[in-house]
Amino acid sequence: MAYTTVATLLQHFSKCQRVCTDTRKLLEGDLFFALKGDNFDGNRFAAQALKDGAAFVVVDDSSIIIDERYLLVEDTLLALQNLARAYRQQLNIPIVAITGSNGKTTTKELVAAVLSKAHQTHFTQGNFNNHIGVPLTLLAMPLTTEIAVIEMGANHQGEIAELCEIAEPTHGLITNIGKAHLEGFGGIEGVKKGKSELYTYLATHQRVAFINLEEDYLEDLAIQHGVNRKIDYCLSTTPDPTTPFYEIRLDQLVPKVKVSFLKPDGNIRTVESSLSGRHNLQNIMTAIAVGKYFKVSSHLIVEGIAEYVPSNNRSQRLEHKEVGIYLDAYNANPSSMRAALQNFAAEAKGPQTVILGDMLELGQTAATEHLDIAQLAQSLAFANITLVGPLFAAAAKELGLPHFLSAQEVSNALDWSALAGTELLIKGSRGMKLELLLEQ
Repeated sequence: MAYTTVATLLQHFSKCQRVCTDTRKLLEGDLFFALKGDNFDGNRFAAQALKDGAAFVVVDDSSIIIDERYLLVEDTLLALQNLARAYRQQLNIPIVAITGSNGKTTTKELVAAVLSKAHQTHFTQGNFNNHIGVPLTLLAMPLTTEIAVIEMGANHQGEIAELCEIAEPTHGLITNIGKAHLEGFGGIEGVKKGKSELYTYLATHQRVAFINLEEDYLEDLAIQHGVNRKIDYCLSTTPDPTTPFYEIRLDQLVPKVKVSFLKPDGNIRTVESSLSGRHNLQNIMTAIAVGKYFKVSSHLIVEGIAEYVPSNNRSQRLEHKEVGIYLDAYNANPSSMRAALQNFAAEAKGPQTVILGDMLELGQTAATEHLDIAQLAQSLAFANITLVGPLFAAAAKELGLPHFLSAQEVSNALDWSALAGTELLIKGSRGMKLELLLEQ
């Protein structure tokens, strides 16, 4: 039996206009891809997908094929990726790729908020940033899309290069290089190499890179990997309209980031966001630089940034029983944890409590990194420090800090009335599920 070509898949997709990989989310007329995982085989659900209304099912098991609605491919994941690349080429629009150790999602959302003020903008939803999520994001682009912002995540070398070959970005940026996914990357040098795969792609294809001169390593890595089409941006006390790059002036970091930048007429435009801290300053600077490059007017850049409100347990400002809460339980690594603690301490208006959850995927450095973070928290003189998770156990014992193995244990012990009138930081890796402290 002959395999279905990418061209034929593209023809079917042009009629269906939607792909699905989960029968629970299937809509009538979908093109269903029977992907495989460690614990499931999508081929087993192909018949059900057709019964539920799928127009066609893409499978890689010839034994289940009954009629012409089954489209046989050699590998369903590869077919999905190839289809996404073909569709992306058909649209022929600018695509901005965003990767980095920290701040990818917030930067992506800020950039999208700014660009969408002037262009039909499509962007990654949630954390659909891997070898499956990126193709699905591309295939979800409406035909009216004028520009796309694609987040690219990775926990080992080679992933960013693979995602670039699928999305074919015309522009790209690395938010920063930090201590994230050290286990998969093999240390900070591995992180540099893995994230720089974006620079390599942009350089090879003569595409444009946005370089934040305030972040360590980025300028040197761009030079090292041959990037010669680049837009630099940085902080300045007095932005100069004659500079060949974008300068941004910092007005304040807390309680909210406020920055200024030059309008084309040489006048200053000021924007205040709902975010705080130096790490979010970098995200905002990036959104301004990308917006200016794509000719979004100054007042619309200001609107986009000012209107952005974080969600999904990421840099959220909440209040519960007279406790001011800073919830950042979407992800955590030593770099982002350090930034969050220092920013939280800088905002002090009264007693502060921190609840810190394990930082995952650190490999052999886990014990040292968790001790370092616990010691930093102690040095910042918070009123209360609670550590959560098995990786924080040794640090808690050594420093004499309260410790719980899970978010559920903390939730059971938490006395909200005792925290009334204080500020609370909740920060940890996604797998720790620290948002449970609020859900209950």
